[in-house]
Amino acid sequence: MKPLLRIVALWRGRAAWLVLGLLISLAGSLAAIGLTTASGAIFATGVILAAPVWLRVLGPARVVLRYLERLTTHDALFRALADLRVWFFRGLAVRLAGGLGMRRAGDVLARLVGDIEAQDVVYMRILIPLCCALVVLPVLVILIGARDAWLAAALALLFVTAAFILPAWAARGAMAGGTSLAQAIAGLRVATLDSLMGLREVRAFGAEGRMLATVQSREAALIAAQRRHMRGGAIAGAGAFLCAQSAVLLALLAGKAQGAAGIALVFLVLAAFDSIALLPRAGAQAGLAAAAAVRVLEAAEGPLSLPDPANPTPLPPGSALRFEGVGFRWSPDRPPVFDGLTLDIPKGHRIALLGPSGAGKSSLAALALRLAAPQQGRILLGGVDIANLAAADLRSRIGWLSQSTTLFDDTIRANLLLARPDASEEALWAVLAQAQIEQAVRALPEGLDSYLGEAGHRFSGGQSRRLALARALLSPARILILDEPCAGLDADTERDFLTTLNATADERTIILIAHRLTGVERLDRIFRLSGGRAVAAAG
Repeated sequence: MKPLLRIVALWRGRAAWLVLGLLISLAGSLAAIGLTTASGAIFATGVILAAPVWLRVLGPARVVLRYLERLTTHDALFRALADLRVWFFRGLAVRLAGGLGMRRAGDVLARLVGDIEAQDVVYMRILIPLCCALVVLPVLVILIGARDAWLAAALALLFVTAAFILPAWAARGAMAGGTSLAQAIAGLRVATLDSLMGLREVRAFGAEGRMLATVQSREAALIAAQRRHMRGGAIAGAGAFLCAQSAVLLALLAGKAQGAAGIALVFLVLAAFDSIALLPRAGAQAGLAAAAAVRVLEAAEGPLSLPDPANPTPLPPGSALRFEGVGFRWSPDRPPVFDGLTLDIPKGHRIALLGPSGAGKSSLAALALRLAAPQQGRILLGGVDIANLAAADLRSRIGWLSQSTTLFDDTIRANLLLARPDASEEALWAVLAQAQIEQAVRALPEGLDSYLGEAGHRFSGGQSRRLALARALLSPARILILDEPCAGLDADTERDFLTTLNATADERTIILIAHRLTGVERLDRIFRLSGGRAVAAAG
């Protein structure tokens, strides 16, 4: 249960609300047991003239406590889960700064949504019921043991079996199956998301039937995993039910000669076992929650590929960038991308890096942003090795605009402020004017507060690139890496975009990564990447 304990530890910021909800739940359970037991005793006498004052207090108290329990426990849990999602996203952002890479979007989504939601059972269905059981057990033993110690021992044994032993057995059995169930859920999400994201290609190639078959097979695997997972919980639930019925039978046999006290005993046993009725199934759910917690923790707390230095060097004032004898490959089993690459990019210069696919153009951008690290050589910014800089400082100096730059399903204002959250409205309009997209934005009814839609679909490809360029220009970065910024655009739109770029970004260092040049770029140097090295192509 270590993964679940780690999740609970992450909720310490909500400890006050979580403990308050737990205390109210305990008070509500005790009020319910007291109300049920006392009611049974009064009804057994057959004389109901007026309910005692304490009984009239217990009734409303039970209702109020039940309401407060729902209010506090759900509020505390929702806040704790929100904190957990924020923590998870921060951990993921540090570890996947360069994008998802080899991770599949559906799997990451499953961890962010499904695996975190699975943690709701930890508080509501495991911690609170277990604490209630720990409080109810001594109450049961003390009240019954005062009259019949042997009966109290027998009922305590049945109670412990139903509240602790059977749930623990169900949890242990579900732990192994919980991993396969979590993977089955992620598999269905991956298959569904892939089908939806590639729906255009699926339709174009008439592959609807094949994609549907894939989704259905993943769904069948999920159903089979759920069936296996719930089997243990069902068996534990049946065992707990038999324990409860056996306890009631013992109470009836022992209390038949005790009159009203015997009836009260039966009601006490009924109320006590009713308070733990959901624990056996919660044990099975704990197995799934533990497996989900493992997936959450390994994604958010896995080893950092490029941790910040323990004592980072302050960001230097200079912006000259130098690759010095760089050797790099993405993994040991892949061929080298660079072999002794040396490249000087003076401050304020505009250079182009040309080369075919696989030549290392995008890898060079990843190295400059420290999304990857060279195995040999070093990269200097202002004369300082970037390995000694904090990643946040480095990326405040180097901006990046790629061919697949994402525009979020939010307002134009929010998309721009991603680059500089404190930018004024005047600054936003200024960069839109620089990127020659200002008039198009002003023509919208909501202006800067217009929503772009998913992936910016309200704008054309060229307009979307201009908005992305405006965001890059708003950034304080003094070096801009433009990684195939015109990919997918027609020739006229590409020329217009590059002409706009020529007129903007004054005094910034520009690194243009491209397959080819159109002839309208304003450049100081051109380099061609070949054989893992940079060769000057023009002066």
